[in-house]
Amino acid sequence: MKTLTTLTTLTTARLQLEPICDEHLSALFELNSDPEVMRYITGKPDSLEDTQAMIDRCKVRWAEWGYSWWAIFERASGALIGAGAIQHLGHDAANPLEIGWRFRKDKWRQGFASEAARCMAGFAFEALNAPRLLAVCHPQNTGSSRVMQRLGMSYLGIEPWYQMDCAVYELSADGWRAGQR
Repeated sequence: MKTLTTLTTLTTARLQLEPICDEHLSALFELNSDPEVMRYITGKPDSLEDTQAMIDRCKVRWAEWGYSWWAIFERASGALIGAGAIQHLGHDAANPLEIGWRFRKDKWRQGFASEAARCMAGFAFEALNAPRLLAVCHPQNTGSSRVMQRLGMSYLGIEPWYQMDCAVYELSADGWRAGQR
């Protein structure tokens, strides 16, 4: 897998994905401090310090690997409505790449997560030449599971990740390319 040396902004019909940076702190804190958004991620809202620490980790990963978390903006309004990532599962470079996302609750069930996931998966498979992508979610997070299934991911089972048992999904590069035809 190759690593990029620049920060990559991605664009879809309705979204712009910008590498997370300090300028996103206020809007990311608003997202990450919502108990409903964080229910299946950490189980508790983030503090301002938690969100700044996330940004700091992301900046290091962007510099080191050329990918990490993006702030997701709705192009029509210019508002930050979510965040999404291509990162190493468990934050360990020895593990496969993981795709993930979170969105403001007023943007749920509007196709934004699926649109962002398709864009990020394309980046992982085309720009990074990833052989496969994994995704994990809390087993009760049916919304994220549906996005994973729409992306073409297959359910692998329950595994321990991020201090909880997670439903694990997988998509191979060949499966991605077959789904793009």
